[in-house]
Amino acid sequence: MTVLERVSTLPNMNRLSLSERVHVVRCLVEGNSIRSTVRITGVAKNTVTKLLVDMGCICHELTNRALVNLPCKRVQCDEIWSFVYAKDKNVPKSMKDEPGIGSVWTWTAICADTKLIVGSFVGSRDAENARVFLGTVKSRLAGRVQLTTDGHRAYLDAVPETFGDDVDYAMLVKVYGAERPGEARYSPPACIGCKKERIIGKPDRKHVSTSFVERQNLTMRMGMRRFTRLTNGFSKKFENHDHSVSLHFAHYNFCRVHQTLGMTPAQAAGVADHAWTLEELVKLLDKPQTKAA
Repeated sequence: MTVLERVSTLPNMNRLSLSERVHVVRCLVEGNSIRSTVRITGVAKNTVTKLLVDMGCICHELTNRALVNLPCKRVQCDEIWSFVYAKDKNVPKSMKDEPGIGSVWTWTAICADTKLIVGSFVGSRDAENARVFLGTVKSRLAGRVQLTTDGHRAYLDAVPETFGDDVDYAMLVKVYGAERPGEARYSPPACIGCKKERIIGKPDRKHVSTSFVERQNLTMRMGMRRFTRLTNGFSKKFENHDHSVSLHFAHYNFCRVHQTLGMTPAQAAGVADHAWTLEELVKLLDKPQTKAA
């Protein structure tokens, strides 16, 4: 068989069966990079990337359609750093002003009771992005919640602008020790204290915490290769980064059984009546109007 004949037998999106698509998506949601997914599945790199983009789009639609009137009572927010194309110090001068190049932050909000990811947003770590992110979170909630964030100052304006007085909001401001020397500098500095600050309403101090959303940060770094530190698996394009986040959270909310809950976060929040299989999630590509339950 010639080289051209071998290439012509490689699977593409028009010929991928459901089981093949599920195999690819399973690799992606379990933390494999695109290149390792290619090696594991035998599917062409462009086909894997195309499937990631398609799944990211449909998962974004699923999230917007399903996460409405959520019964959450306690919500925690945080931001996690990553980068696209290159770290800030290595971005070429000709690309310095291009959006989506260099540092990228993923804003996340988690329900402390159901562990549901209420909302996420990929962008920069400024006040404008904070308002967009919190606006999405607010639009999905059924009623008043207790909100806890870290000490990032962008929240001080964004929370009142989006929630008004209809929230019990507190900041958990952590104090960190000196940066660790040597190889340990890649580990976060030790937290040597924290302070709870009431900002709006009457937040219950015993529930002023960001522990669940910070644990979610670890889940993200473990579940998406492009978030792993000190590797070459980082995102090369902002769009693919965004689609990867959408796929991750849809799988987390609807398919992944939470060990503590014994069910998926979507089940715990009442937006799904069973734990979805990956086959059901992938089938949304063929039936985009499928209901969440």
